[in-house]
Amino acid sequence: MAFDAFFLSAVLEEVRTRCIGARVEKIHQPARDTVIVHLRCQEGREKLLFAANPAAPRLHLTAASPENPAQPPMFCMLLRKHLGSGKLIDIRQYGLERILFLDFETVNELGDVVIITLAVEIMGKYSNLIVINENGKIIDSLKRVDDAMSRERLVLPGMTYTAPPRGDRLNFLIAPEEEMRMRIAAASGKSAAKCLIGIFEGISPILAREWLFRACGSNDITTDELDSDTLTKLIAEIMSTRDDYLSGRRKYTILTDNDGNLKDFCFIDITQYGGLMKVSYCETAGETLDKFYHDRDSTARMKQRYGDLYRLLSNTADRIRRRTENQRQELKISEERDILKLKGDLISANLYQLKKGMKDFTCVNFYDENAGEITVELDPSLTPSQNMQKYYGGYRKADTAEKRLKVQIAQGESELKYIESVSDALSRASTENDVNELRAELAEQGYIRMQRGKQKPPKAAPPISFSSPDGYEILVGRNNKQNDVLTLKTAEKTDIWLHTKDITGSHVIIRARGEQVPDETIYYAARIAAAYSSARNSAQVPVDYVPAKQVKKPAGAKPGMVIFTGNRTLYVTPLDPNADK
Repeated sequence: MAFDAFFLSAVLEEVRTRCIGARVEKIHQPARDTVIVHLRCQEGREKLLFAANPAAPRLHLTAASPENPAQPPMFCMLLRKHLGSGKLIDIRQYGLERILFLDFETVNELGDVVIITLAVEIMGKYSNLIVINENGKIIDSLKRVDDAMSRERLVLPGMTYTAPPRGDRLNFLIAPEEEMRMRIAAASGKSAAKCLIGIFEGISPILAREWLFRACGSNDITTDELDSDTLTKLIAEIMSTRDDYLSGRRKYTILTDNDGNLKDFCFIDITQYGGLMKVSYCETAGETLDKFYHDRDSTARMKQRYGDLYRLLSNTADRIRRRTENQRQELKISEERDILKLKGDLISANLYQLKKGMKDFTCVNFYDENAGEITVELDPSLTPSQNMQKYYGGYRKADTAEKRLKVQIAQGESELKYIESVSDALSRASTENDVNELRAELAEQGYIRMQRGKQKPPKAAPPISFSSPDGYEILVGRNNKQNDVLTLKTAEKTDIWLHTKDITGSHVIIRARGEQVPDETIYYAARIAAAYSSARNSAQVPVDYVPAKQVKKPAGAKPGMVIFTGNRTLYVTPLDPNADK
């Protein structure tokens, strides 16, 4: 992992510089594996984030403000009990391992001043946050480890805390050059990068690969390929990194691929990827981790927490598509009903010459301009009159089915459009409240069951607001229910209403203030409408716009579904809401 012991050591320096002597003000647990301690320092307030997520374990100062659950978890309540109003008096690192100990001076239930220690263990899937009392006993931990999970090291309340064992590895900040050379030279037939990770305590794979790349131009070599000259260059690179690190000349680097995905970070400049990665820099270790993990964690947490809604909407959409396709096939068959009426008419015209027991008969088709002959099949067990009624009955049934199927297909298409609009809103949801509003909407429409108990309905967030370059306010609905309120209640008759053409998305309103809205503002709002739609990643998106007075809601229509007339259409590139808001 990129968050190695040296990056943790840099975080420790930042926390020690800014937070020693700070008082605990608040403690929140926004996710099962994440805790944020709010500290009141002499120069202001800081937030210290602990994450035990196996994919992104870390500790750092953060500027993020994630949404907290309505009911704090039990571990959060325990931290508040033992650390409330406590003072951070020391922070120390366990060798060069990814383990920190934070000592808080606090007052226990008896009024005695005691030291409570938080052990922050950043070890991949074994990451943990452990609360230890002044006697070294574990009070509790974010993740309890019993004998069914591990036989080597138990983490349970009441047990004495023991740190994980340290291996016999070198600290490259203090190790002699000759010992480094001897250890590396002794390895054979192994990946050189893996060899360095095994020799040096607390380094990350990206740092090991960067040393090799700078020394020999490749990071994909074995130890057998390290000749004397290359080994000398490698040791020189390690020593150069040591000098820069100890003198504070660190370059906090973030790597992003050409698709914009965050890939890695380090405390030195990374050159091994060439043009395959984009490089950006940050001022501090905390800023680096904040920038790297915040967006990635938010997306992953939303998908994990609300995966049930994603599955529900996906399965519902698939079911509607299958049902509608079957109805279209039935409609295609029913459209052949006219042949049934024709055969009934021909039997009626020739009734006098037909007898029971006949399997078919041939006659002139008087509906044919060329007076061609046609063969009509008969059921020999029925009388000619009964055969005629059978054909007429089939015609009436097909005619009724066609009318019914056309209504059902239209309803299915409307329902599918509604489900797709909810899916689009869910894909853009950024907070727990946003998703809870969508959940409540689906419950009202009968797609999910209302949760039992007296739970307060989610508080509706205000519409998303923008200001155009001309100074006009632009409002964007967050979900279908808010779209209805925005379009049918908030908007004045002279306001401009916008929506992507035949594409699911939010309703957008330009507050005209009774004035003629400039074309530049309409174009700007159209770009916003495109950004808040399912076509937000497209290059050119069609957007309809009309005066709000020309938008109506049909009786019985689902939330967010409206009709309008007299629209015009613009083709625009979606706006980047984060860059231009």
